[in-house]
Amino acid sequence: MIKNDFYSQENVGPFEIYDLGDFELEDGGIIPDLKLAYATHGQLNDAKDNVIVVPTWFSGTSKNYESYIGKDRALNPEKYFIIVINQIGNGVSSSPHNSPEPIAMANFPNVRIGDDVRAQHKLITEKFGIEEIALVVGGSMGAQQTYEWAVRYPDMVKRAAPIAGTAKNTVHDFLFTKTLMEAITSDPGWNGGNYSSHLDVANGLKRHADIWAVMGLSTEFYQQEGWKLFGVDSVEVFTEGFLQPLFQSLDPNSLLTMAWKWQRGDVSRLTGGNLEEALGRIKAKVFVMPLSEDMFFPVRDCEAEQKLIPNSELKVINSVLGHFGLFGAEADYFTQVDGYLNELLSIDVAASVAE
Repeated sequence: MIKNDFYSQENVGPFEIYDLGDFELEDGGIIPDLKLAYATHGQLNDAKDNVIVVPTWFSGTSKNYESYIGKDRALNPEKYFIIVINQIGNGVSSSPHNSPEPIAMANFPNVRIGDDVRAQHKLITEKFGIEEIALVVGGSMGAQQTYEWAVRYPDMVKRAAPIAGTAKNTVHDFLFTKTLMEAITSDPGWNGGNYSSHLDVANGLKRHADIWAVMGLSTEFYQQEGWKLFGVDSVEVFTEGFLQPLFQSLDPNSLLTMAWKWQRGDVSRLTGGNLEEALGRIKAKVFVMPLSEDMFFPVRDCEAEQKLIPNSELKVINSVLGHFGLFGAEADYFTQVDGYLNELLSIDVAASVAE
């Protein structure tokens, strides 16, 4: 175990920890005493039917979603009980750097999206006695988990809104993620995953950030000098003063754990590889919400899956930031997201399913 202050309560809190006990993984192995970190907003009503579950994205924590939540927002804590759950391996929940032997550091086992959702299900049912979810919504890897929720627990999930993500990862994304991983593992300081500090892997994390600068944004972002949305006046300051320090503060093994999981996100694992059958299981009302300039999860890929989902609609979010539109730096981003989510939450799902 090693310390990394980035993941502290002071930096990414407040969050609570739920102990799930020994947790068996789909690919074999066990995480002893699995810990899920989560943050809640609002109060659970007596009927326990006002629940919104929000899974985290790659490199993100529950802190990142605070900008999505507020009394004048679709995710309104005065109306809903919102549970933001940190995925396994994200640095806050059980992860390589914060786990003891025998799964510390390089020995941390492979985790799948299905493991995350099974663990999240265990958390909300055991801790809160929840049997119905009004909405599952998440961006990027959070979208992968949203799809998994809707396919794996179709009677429990009433609405789903995957933002900027797919139900089955593409070959393109698999290869892209491979370059992200190799940027880290090619740094001699990584030492096979047994470094003494994330600072030992600073060069690899810098390369990791530089790849994100290319693919995480869009060509239009650079044409329009979109870095100004982040309060900086040059592309050099944006990449060297913002993106590189951001990723250099993270734990390398945690990023690798999430990347391996991202590469293999695929709800059709539940149906013998048949994606149409898997998506056909969904009973929730679904808004598929891609970002217009996203180079990871382009609109056409998301739309192709949406057409396989009963009772679903495609709702495109316009953003020149590409995948990084999720950070909400554009003035109208949250206007669009809240508009779609308010529309989705206003639908009588019982009536919608019956139609």
